[in-house]
Amino acid sequence: MRGPYTLARVAVTVRAAAAWWWWAGVVAALPGLAVTFGPTGRRIGVLSGAALFVVALVVTALARGGRHKARARAASRAAKSVFLQDRRITARAWLRRRRWWLLLAFVLAAASNVALPCAGGMLLGGVGAGLWIRSRRLARIERAADALLWFRPDGDPANYQLTGIAAGDAAPGGGPRRHR
Repeated sequence: MRGPYTLARVAVTVRAAAAWWWWAGVVAALPGLAVTFGPTGRRIGVLSGAALFVVALVVTALARGGRHKARARAASRAAKSVFLQDRRITARAWLRRRRWWLLLAFVLAAASNVALPCAGGMLLGGVGAGLWIRSRRLARIERAADALLWFRPDGDPANYQLTGIAAGDAAPGGGPRRHR
């Protein structure tokens, strides 16, 4: 690709998704703790929610597990003319593109408290926890390759590009970089 273009961190998008899904699940599950009526009751709702949390965590963490590793092997070096997107901007862009889906999932999870208290919120929380595990796996891939994985937000997200480990403002795995 000729000319300057923008790259966003892969791990930052996964980590941003993890945070939003986790907190949406926590907030949606809280009203379920106060529910004392309904067809199932609080105990059944919390136990089924715990089972849904574990299933969502495992499925989200393991689904398409080799995808990032295969794309990292096929990645090319980023050009010197690229602009590296700040992690806050990347997280904000992720939320802006998916806010309505996240809001819909939150409303459905909160509404499910009437029938099965806490279960919908714990399901969303499990998705968030699974995505956080996936971001940790991305950190291991980046450390092993001694390079950071980036993608073009306006292009094909499957085409990863590599930069040195010190590029950008996010550490491997998408967390904030610790300055010493």
